[in-house]
Amino acid sequence: MKRRDFLQRTSVAALAAALPITVFGSEKKYPLSLAQFSLASEFFAGKHDTLTFPERARKEFGISIVEYVSMFFKDKATDKTFLSELKKRAADNGVKNNLIMVDDENIADVDKGKRDHAVESHYKWVDAAKYLDCNSIRVNLGAMGQEGTADEVSKAAIEGYSKLLEYADKVQLNVIVENHVGHSCNGKWLANVMKTVNHKRAGVLPDFGNFCVKRTMPKTMDIAGYMGTVCLEEYDKYLGVEELMPYAKGVSAKSHKFDAAGNETEVDFARMFQIIRKSGFDGIVGIEYEGGLMQMAGQPGYLDNAAGIRATRALLEKVGAV
Repeated sequence: MKRRDFLQRTSVAALAAALPITVFGSEKKYPLSLAQFSLASEFFAGKHDTLTFPERARKEFGISIVEYVSMFFKDKATDKTFLSELKKRAADNGVKNNLIMVDDENIADVDKGKRDHAVESHYKWVDAAKYLDCNSIRVNLGAMGQEGTADEVSKAAIEGYSKLLEYADKVQLNVIVENHVGHSCNGKWLANVMKTVNHKRAGVLPDFGNFCVKRTMPKTMDIAGYMGTVCLEEYDKYLGVEELMPYAKGVSAKSHKFDAAGNETEVDFARMFQIIRKSGFDGIVGIEYEGGLMQMAGQPGYLDNAAGIRATRALLEKVGAV
């Protein structure tokens, strides 16, 4: 081979290696799910119903995998009539029930009595998720304003989480943890919990937007109070996702606001999916759009729920994720 031809070919190869893999069509594609919380403002306003969520996900957004949220079940977790109807409606629309995001008592409470009670309060969600043919429930390890050092909460989290995993393992259901509140927003802390627990049913649901490790306390303990809080210190979201991906059993592609080019203004989705692909992840990516809540609160510049869901999907397609 002539020297000139060699240099030309090696230059092209180097350029190909440097460019995003989406340019060459070899990017990893992931199944897409829709989180019920993407429509949270409608649920809070009483304009939407859990029973109609699977049909809407399929017919309005073309998504056939769904993620439920426990707070929108109200008192229906043990209501077999309700669960049977929900299961039927999902099946009728060709929708797969993937998980239930559970926000309940704190299974990482440093008080053993409270922790044990919290673990047992989650049993009904394990049973409901299994009945709906879900793969997992998503839980929290910690609570806002929780007492205890990082080490103390870690020890409590490992104990409470392990106990819940024992129950879920009996019905072959995963119990996964989201970086959501308190110490769990520290990627290294949560990854260490997973490493220590070391259970086949354990895992994480890395969320692009939940890495606030220090936040002001809400004036009221509800969604309105939480939306009024301010993040005082944030963990590096890209480092956090990288630390959590070895334990990931799903990914929550959270979005809030988009620029004129369709990019999320707070998260570099292309960079995130480089990290995700590099980890070898082979699970489901969920859309969780929260801008509708901001719009409901009167904050400018946010899309409504439907437009935000579509914008998130378009961005996932743009970066080659779906």
